[in-house]
Amino acid sequence: MNQIVDIGLWSLAAGYLLLILPLAVVLHMRVPILKDAGIAIVRMTLQLLFVGFYLQVVFRENNAWLNVAWVVVMVGVADGSILRGCKLSVRRFALPVFAALLAGTAIPVLVFVGPILRRPSWLDAQYVIPLAGMVLGNCLRADIIGLKAFYQAIARDEKAYHQSLAQGARLNEALRPYYRDALQSALMPTVATMATIGLVALPGMMTGVILGGADPMTAIKYQIAIMIAIFSGTSVTVFLAIWLTIRGSFSSLGLLDKGIFRGGGGSP
Repeated sequence: MNQIVDIGLWSLAAGYLLLILPLAVVLHMRVPILKDAGIAIVRMTLQLLFVGFYLQVVFRENNAWLNVAWVVVMVGVADGSILRGCKLSVRRFALPVFAALLAGTAIPVLVFVGPILRRPSWLDAQYVIPLAGMVLGNCLRADIIGLKAFYQAIARDEKAYHQSLAQGARLNEALRPYYRDALQSALMPTVATMATIGLVALPGMMTGVILGGADPMTAIKYQIAIMIAIFSGTSVTVFLAIWLTIRGSFSSLGLLDKGIFRGGGGSP
């Protein structure tokens, strides 16, 4: 197989010409996202360039502690992004959501690098950091969906929830329907992706391995393994994120503390 073709800086700059198409649509239809889109494009470029330079150093050094530190930073950034997306109190939710993300990312990644790839070092930067990024990105989206669905549903159905408690239901019994629905909402996008993968689109992992010069069948096996890792990671992190935040979100009587919503003003 051929080696991957590098993209020159001028060629990459020419790629930005494609932005004429979405910007034309936004301007023609007067969609109020021009400023946000512009900021997002600039941030994406600067962040990826920074990460690219940093990862060159990380890959060259391939120090286990440095690799772990970078993954922890990734988890911390994702933690803050989730809480901003859910409009939940950072002070009260940061630590439990961080723990859920760390567990949901570390478990599938270590299984992937260890028993599946059988690498001599389970903390090899070449594998741990890209795999952690893919799993963590999906966990981030799933956590936003799951946490929002769980807490907003309880706030929205407050009367029905209180009635369940008044009829003698214990806290875990009253919360179970909301917990179940939140998990379903969070996991369905991944389930839908797995059901259509390969037929609708060639996903990122598979495309990257093929572009890297690997045999397509090798790329397919990588993609199967990463999808299993992603589904496992999102399941673990959403389950833990809700479970670990329940204790600090309800009173001794089982009532939802409205102070968990950012600003303390009730449902976001």
